[in-house]
Amino acid sequence: MLIAITRRVSPAINQCELTNLERVPIDLETARRQHRQYESVLASLGVEVRSLPAEADLPDSVFVEDTAVILDECAVLTRSGAGSRRPEVESIASALAPYRKLFFIGAPGTLDGGDVLVVGKNVYVGLSTRSNQPAIEQLQDFLASYGYHVHGVRVTGCLHLKSALTQVAAQTLLVNPAWVGLDHFSGMQFIEVDPSEPYAANALRIGEVVIYQPAYPKTRQRLEQAGIRVVLVDESELGKAEGALTCCSLIFSS
Repeated sequence: MLIAITRRVSPAINQCELTNLERVPIDLETARRQHRQYESVLASLGVEVRSLPAEADLPDSVFVEDTAVILDECAVLTRSGAGSRRPEVESIASALAPYRKLFFIGAPGTLDGGDVLVVGKNVYVGLSTRSNQPAIEQLQDFLASYGYHVHGVRVTGCLHLKSALTQVAAQTLLVNPAWVGLDHFSGMQFIEVDPSEPYAANALRIGEVVIYQPAYPKTRQRLEQAGIRVVLVDESELGKAEGALTCCSLIFSS
């Protein structure tokens, strides 16, 4: 069974961290309504959704993906490159403790879960403003005994690795090649985003279904032409906080 840990949108969302976007007002009620729909779609796909309460003092805390990397054998709790986000980890660690052995990234390492893409036994980590080489080295130490190989991947022009690419099928990545080099991902096939939709590379794969944003119709057409079943969910309001579909849940097998 798949479990999704989510968190309600903080009333302080308008004080979120921003790196690559200009600040514009976020409508709290719209963000909450869209996020509830996201949770409903997850549930409709057979995922057990466990929604944590909002954190009034942690503006970015709805983006739970950044707090942990969950594998079949263990979970690694992160240490964000944004200092304001580090307190988000405590409650997520408590939520994950019944399911996984826990490891913790320590200083000087910094890591956001949005920078981590796991494909089989390969763990790709974006070297970004939020994640660094010491964290990659710690992650390799934690995971080596389980047979994982950790690879650092330079990211430019966007916040996280998963802003630049995500997995949409067993051997297929959806990618914006302007933000990440494809030579790191040998053996994979690629669907490139339409050049007019640079933020279109983030998709959330649940089994044989991909949850996707309606804001990117040209790239959606490319996915469907590749035989990928797409379910649309609008999380555009949280996009103003540099959030995306993968950011809003931690999904793992129980």
